[in-house]
Amino acid sequence: MPQMAPLNWLILFMYFILMFYLFNTLNYFAFLTSPKKENLFFSKKNISWKW
Repeated sequence: MPQMAPLNWLILFMYFILMFYLFNTLNYFAFLTSPKKENLFFSKKNISWKW
């Protein structure tokens, strides 16, 4: 089995690291989440106490 030169290992390692960062960056920015439009004010329920 032929051996690879150390420079080729370094280039291969840098290539995989670059692909890893690219993949994670694209996955991070792929989803555009919009904030849910809910009532920010709490609805107050009238509770009649029996005592």
